[in-house]
Amino acid sequence: MRNFMNKDRGIKTAFVSIPLAAEPIFEIGHFTVTNSMLNAYIAVGFFILVAIIASRRKSLVPKGIHNIIETVIEFALLEIEKVTQDKKNARKFLPLIATIFFFVLVSNWMGQIPGTGSIGIWGYMHEELELIPLLRPATADLNMTLAIAFVAILSTHLAGMKSQGIFNHFSKFFNLKGIWLSLKKGPMAIIVAVVEFFIGLIEIIGEFAKTLSLSLRLFGNIFAGEVLMTVMLSLMSYIIPIPFIFLELLVGIIQATVFAMLTLAFMVVATMSHGNHEEEHSETHKQAEAHA
Repeated sequence: MRNFMNKDRGIKTAFVSIPLAAEPIFEIGHFTVTNSMLNAYIAVGFFILVAIIASRRKSLVPKGIHNIIETVIEFALLEIEKVTQDKKNARKFLPLIATIFFFVLVSNWMGQIPGTGSIGIWGYMHEELELIPLLRPATADLNMTLAIAFVAILSTHLAGMKSQGIFNHFSKFFNLKGIWLSLKKGPMAIIVAVVEFFIGLIEIIGEFAKTLSLSLRLFGNIFAGEVLMTVMLSLMSYIIPIPFIFLELLVGIIQATVFAMLTLAFMVVATMSHGNHEEEHSETHKQAEAHA
């Protein structure tokens, strides 16, 4: 909930207003730091702290917090292996998939911390004096979700190039090799190769669609949750918002799982050979959706 102040009449009646774009808090040179970026930095700091604690294990048998960390990692590895059906690939994909999952999860949940969205500074925005929150969930900013989705899709292509080779990977999109080989097989093979070439161009559009789909799905759900919580808190500060807080915690888990599992599915498909790409594509998506 935002309070707006008129220059002549003082404070107006409070009403619900959450801007789509994250608000700038301060600038470092020409670099603008927004409230969603502050939340992201806090999340990164949290994971750095966890990494420092995890790296200081002195005994072979984990104890206390180290036992929890190892249990979480083993569980994540097991879930990834259920999709990849390959232990080697599961270990290879674990760092990226686990990083995306836990960063998105923590960023989603940080929106439920008291003070997020309500503690801020007064400043002029949209020609009105309003309260600018110091903290805003990182995943409630479309710029952040686009960045995560871009890194996720880019990583799938890097994994595909490493697994299949640069030429074989990009032949899924520009099937020039198929056209060249079809010249020796006759007119029908040439027609099929040309059709496959244009299908590959459509796949390029699909890669952009994947990025937009991942980012908009995450942003839309988290931003909608912020609006819902703001409305509930504006009606009553106690009791009524409690069920919705638990709902948002559940939504945070679901969205982090969906984002991570879809990224994993894309990585598995990207590392398949071109011959069995279409055959296994739908099966991989079914496995990812089942775990999501």
